[in-house]
Amino acid sequence: MKKATLYFVLFLGITTLLSSFKSSENPMENPPSEFELLVQYLESNGDFINTIAPAIITADEVKENLRNDKYLVLDIRSADWFEYGHVKKSKNVKGPELLDYFENKIDASAYDKITIICYSGQSAAYYTSLLRLYGYNNVYSLKWGMSSWAEEFATNIWIKNSKDEFTDQIEHTANPKLEKGTTPTLSTGKTDAKEILQERIKEAFAKPYKEFIVKSPVAFEDPSAYFIVNYTSEDSYNTGHLKGAVQFQPKQCLASSTSLYKLPSDKKILVNCNTGLSAAYAVAYLHVLGYDVYNLAYGSNSYMNSALVEKGTNGWTTNEIKNFPVVE
Repeated sequence: MKKATLYFVLFLGITTLLSSFKSSENPMENPPSEFELLVQYLESNGDFINTIAPAIITADEVKENLRNDKYLVLDIRSADWFEYGHVKKSKNVKGPELLDYFENKIDASAYDKITIICYSGQSAAYYTSLLRLYGYNNVYSLKWGMSSWAEEFATNIWIKNSKDEFTDQIEHTANPKLEKGTTPTLSTGKTDAKEILQERIKEAFAKPYKEFIVKSPVAFEDPSAYFIVNYTSEDSYNTGHLKGAVQFQPKQCLASSTSLYKLPSDKKILVNCNTGLSAAYAVAYLHVLGYDVYNLAYGSNSYMNSALVEKGTNGWTTNEIKNFPVVE
């Protein structure tokens, strides 16, 4: 009888132990977070930010296709500026209303290319990135915005904001990336990755783009307030960057397999490219993932324009202005 009892106790112990092993091996015991689900979904469905971005179109191509019904141009500037002058056949739509416009006002698939236009190209790039992430793969932003279309639009935008006033404060030494850290916590309440994405993008459209902008005087006053991502090639990075900036290679470093997890989730992130255009695409992506992220307005052109022009790395000059006709 004692032996039978002992065998029974041993049997229960072994059964419990095996059960605990099986339980720990069950992936549902530690399901992936919303952040992980979202990253996996985006990377397995085109991985836009690490493959195609930025999706930029030039003024020349827009001009060549003004009579092409398969090309749609959407101008997100204010109604007053649109009335003052705009691209022929373009339609005026507010930036935050673009998603609703695509879902309920047009058949986006009927167009070969849909171009978003703003003043400088930066906010258009941000919204284009959101629309691309949502699945509209035929959307582009106009490089340099209306500043590339005619000089009257460039005067107070790119001409005014392309400067060299902080060249004596730029850094040339390389800064190391962080070690892998914690990731943002998303709380949409959804368990399906596509539904999480849809909720995050709707939230992103509800936040005005102007809240993502940091101007260079603010950044140079206290660069330590941000984790600065220099979103350019290594060559451009070595030309000069904000103090403490870390180089992140476009089309590569925002992948989970490379450096995405080396971004801090507990600090403001400032993305700096040469123009503010590629950075706007990255800002949209990182914001959807839950990072507290900002764009350096006008990029490195805002503090070292002449160096960029000299090296031929997207330095703004008036040669970018085409002076094409506008509709008033």
